[in-house]
Amino acid sequence: MNSGTATHEIHEFVRHLLSAVAAASLYTLNHPQVNRLADAAHASLARALAERPDIALLEVDGELVIDGEPQPFSLVLDRFVQVLHEHRVGHLRFLAGAPRAEVDTLISLLARQSDFEDAGSTEHIRIGKLEMPEQGGEEGSLGAAGSAEGGTGTGGSGAVMLKDIPALELARLGEIYEAIKRKERLKPSGIAATVSGLVEAFRREGESLLVLAALREQDEYTFTHAANVCILTLAQAMSLGITGQLLNDIGIAAMLHDVGKMFIPEEILTKPEKLTDAEFEQMKQHPLLGARYLMETPGVPRLAAITAFEHHMRFDQSGYPVVPPGWQQTVSSQMTAIADCFDAMRTRRPYQEPREPKIIASVLVKGSGTEFNPLLVRNMLLLLSRLNRI
Repeated sequence: MNSGTATHEIHEFVRHLLSAVAAASLYTLNHPQVNRLADAAHASLARALAERPDIALLEVDGELVIDGEPQPFSLVLDRFVQVLHEHRVGHLRFLAGAPRAEVDTLISLLARQSDFEDAGSTEHIRIGKLEMPEQGGEEGSLGAAGSAEGGTGTGGSGAVMLKDIPALELARLGEIYEAIKRKERLKPSGIAATVSGLVEAFRREGESLLVLAALREQDEYTFTHAANVCILTLAQAMSLGITGQLLNDIGIAAMLHDVGKMFIPEEILTKPEKLTDAEFEQMKQHPLLGARYLMETPGVPRLAAITAFEHHMRFDQSGYPVVPPGWQQTVSSQMTAIADCFDAMRTRRPYQEPREPKIIASVLVKGSGTEFNPLLVRNMLLLLSRLNRI
C-alpha cells in the first residue's frame, strides 16, 4: 500500500464514520446499519494504519488536513469538518492497533448533539479540543452566512446561473417530463443517465453546482424544479457519506418526486389564485398518482415510487397522503421534502415571490420535529451555510 492509497483509505474511513454517525443519530447505536457501517469504518482505518501507523487529521480554516496535506473540497470531508466544529474538536490522531471498540466510542461521541465536554481520548484515538469563541446568532442560520457577503446571495460574482447545469442532463430531463405529459412510457435509463451526470458534475464542481440550486430565482418549471431538488437531495445524501447505487437511487427518487403533477390538470397547476377546496383535494392526489405511475414502470427503483408517495408527509406523520399509525417514512423522502420546500420557496410562482434565504432557514427550523426531521434540517442548514453565499 502506498501513501496515496493510505489517504484514500482515510477518506473511506471518514465516509463510513459519517454514515455511522448519521445512522446512530437517526436510529440507535446498536442498530444493524450502524454496526455494518462501523465495521466498514474500522476496516478502512486498519488498512490506512497498516501503512502509516500514526495518522493525524487536523481542521485548519474550515479545511481538513491529513498528515500535513490539505485535502481537496468534497461534500463528505466538508461535512466531517462541520461535525468536528460542532463538537469543538480541533484534531484527531489515530495510532496503529485501534480496535473496533474505540471506533464505536468515537461514533457514539460524534452522534451526540453537543460537544465532547470532558470526554477523554482512548488509547489509539486521541482527541484534541478546539477553543472556539462564542458567536451570536442562531447556529446554522442561512442569514448569518449571507450577511458575511453583505447581501442575500441572489447576486454577486459567485452566483452560478441555472444555465450552468450540464446542458445534456437538463435537456434529457425536459424530454423525459414532456414524454410523461404525452402519456408515453418512462425510460428509466434516461433518468439514470441524468442522475449519473449530476453525480459526476458534483464530484467535479461540488460547491458551485450546489450554489446554483440554492440561489436559483426563476419562474417555476416542473423539470427545473426537479433538477434542483435532485441536486439539493444529492448534496444532503453525499454529505452523510452515501455513495454507490443507493446514492443514484436517491437521486432518481428526488428527480421523479413530483412526477404525479403531470397527471393534474394544467389549469390547476398554473392557477394564479388560491386553489378552491376541490382543486386542492385534486392536487393532493399527485403523490399517489406519481407513486402508482412509477410502480407500474419497469426498471424504476422502488425507492422512487416510495419517495413520490411520501414527499408531502410530515415528520410527525401528518400531511398527505394519510398513512396508518406506525408508518416509517424513508430518509430519502425526508431529505427530498426538505429540498422540495427549500426550492419551492426560492421559486417565483404566480402566487408568490421568491423568499429570502434567511426566511427559508427560519421556516425549516420552525418545522423541525413536526414537518421535517430535525437532524436532517440541521445538516441541510450547515451544508448550505458553508457556501457563505446564501
